[in-house]
Amino acid sequence: MSNSKFTRRGLLRTSAVAGAGLAVPTIFGASSASAYVNEPDGSGVTLGFNVPQSGPYADEGADELRAYELAVEHLNGGGDGGMINTFSSKTLDGTGILGNKVNFVTGDTQTKSDAARASAKSMIEKDGAVMITGGSSSGVAIAVQDLCQSAGVIFMAGLTHSNDTTGKDKKANGFRHFFNAYMSAAALAPVLEKMYGKDRVAYHLTADYSWGWTQEESIAAATEAMGWQTVNKVRTPLASTDFSSYIAPVLNSGADVLVLNHYGGNMVNSLTNAVQFGLREKQVNGKNFEIVVPLYSRLMARGAGENVKGIFGSTNWHWSLQDEGSQAFVRSFGAKYGFPPSQAAHTVYCQTLLYADAAQRAGTFNPCGIVEALEGFEFDGLGNGKTLYRAEDHQCFKDVLVVKGKENPENEFDLLEIVEVTPVEQVTYAPDHPMFAGGALGACNPGA
Repeated sequence: MSNSKFTRRGLLRTSAVAGAGLAVPTIFGASSASAYVNEPDGSGVTLGFNVPQSGPYADEGADELRAYELAVEHLNGGGDGGMINTFSSKTLDGTGILGNKVNFVTGDTQTKSDAARASAKSMIEKDGAVMITGGSSSGVAIAVQDLCQSAGVIFMAGLTHSNDTTGKDKKANGFRHFFNAYMSAAALAPVLEKMYGKDRVAYHLTADYSWGWTQEESIAAATEAMGWQTVNKVRTPLASTDFSSYIAPVLNSGADVLVLNHYGGNMVNSLTNAVQFGLREKQVNGKNFEIVVPLYSRLMARGAGENVKGIFGSTNWHWSLQDEGSQAFVRSFGAKYGFPPSQAAHTVYCQTLLYADAAQRAGTFNPCGIVEALEGFEFDGLGNGKTLYRAEDHQCFKDVLVVKGKENPENEFDLLEIVEVTPVEQVTYAPDHPMFAGGALGACNPGA
């Protein structure tokens, strides 16, 4: 990673020892008397886990909760320690966070922004949460991130893929470990060109909210740059369960590729409808008709079953990775729950450890100390290789996986295969890239 790509924002700086992950904030310490909201009293510290326990992304939410509970167990000294043992930063020792036992409360976002905000507000005001994390919808993440900025607590985003989360809607109190729509497109487009050629006509079906819009914009721009045409872009309500009426017009559009900018249950249902309409058996423009799913997960692949075979997409992480951190997490999660974790589980487990480590290094739960500890923080050992939390926008930068549905899976979890590990340099963009323009990170808010 070149230093020119990853310059730090000038106000709050760290003295970084990148390889060891020992960046120590310069203005906060254990003796800091600065006031902040929900300062622990020594009896423990409470984290708020706000996930979709109902709605189209409930499968992801259930796996997130499993991972959060595992992270708390490891932070409090239980189990085998998981990725605490492989994390390049060595501040976590199983004694909680800053000597405080870690407690947690949970809420149901319902995959609805208003419900998610209400749940997070209750966790902060009634339960004393010092950090809110979770979510599997970018609309939810953006809403809760805004609330946390106003309330003065840290938001460690869960599964949110919209460019806007660390683009026009970025906030100083918010951080995202998950990759974004631009990164998916940058990784996926060269593989699509290699497999399907430059002369293609694409039809987009897109979930009608922040993530879908930016995923559509990103993949359309990347594929058009390599020669594809876009014949139509159609928005679909997040609450949709039957996509037949949206699939039918594709048949007479002249398109020979269908891009499903859908996630979770939406993707399972739209892909199933597309297969039922016979799209995968069609030939158009002298070419086999193809379907692309820009953002994949194992949970979606399981839901869609045979229909995912041979279909390309991208993912943030996959349980088959052989690095030490990934395998440590897979062992811990598998021992506790009996099956491998999803990318949603992985990213929220990482976010919990990253928050705890930042507090340890800062010597405080003050949000401004956490912000300073995370800005420009470089780390390794959490399953994605070398990773940077960029100071300018609080986006993590790391390698991106291109995957496809496996033709001959060996078991119910062996559904995706990694076809390319795209290096971080290929998916990196300038902080002022047009797709991320607007809005300002602003200053941290300690809430008191």
